[in-house]
Amino acid sequence: MPSVAIVYFSAQGHTHQLAEAVAEGAKGIAGTTVELIRLVGTDIAEGRWKNDAAVAKLAAADAIVFGTPTYMGGYSAQMKAFIDGCAGVWFQQGWKDKIAAAFTHSMGLSGDKLNTLQSLLVNAMQHGMVWVGLGLLAEGTGPEHANRIGAYLGAMAQTDGNQTEVNPGDRKTCVHLGKRVAEAAARWKR
Repeated sequence: MPSVAIVYFSAQGHTHQLAEAVAEGAKGIAGTTVELIRLVGTDIAEGRWKNDAAVAKLAAADAIVFGTPTYMGGYSAQMKAFIDGCAGVWFQQGWKDKIAAAFTHSMGLSGDKLNTLQSLLVNAMQHGMVWVGLGLLAEGTGPEHANRIGAYLGAMAQTDGNQTEVNPGDRKTCVHLGKRVAEAAARWKR
């Protein structure tokens, strides 16, 4: 069965909650193993991310799900440092034919999260990965509804500035994404 790695950065804990929801969804597919890889500042030196143990875990995975907050209309500096730090993997096409997907979070209802997902998609395409979108119609726009923001490229979430827990609908959306990635990885692996 497939293995799914979820590599993400979280400053306030919201993206971490979403990563856990993606992991829950992936683990819902029998036999799927999941590895959470949280990007931390101590792995970044002179603007480059380096963590050989994490790279080995990503190399062993059948699928990689990228997660980051959206800051100023794009992914976090920590995610950019990670992407740049994996240039050697790109040069060797080490992630070619792995399943890829992504999720993001911001305070703004739009927050230009689509740009973040598109940028992560471009990175995955440069690596030769196979992208899995959300494949989920919006249930509605309330905080309890899955895909309430109407994303299709990946999962989008939003919380207000004083909110510590992600909305239940955004959590459901990420559980769905994790399940979809694990199912796609299992089919692709066969």
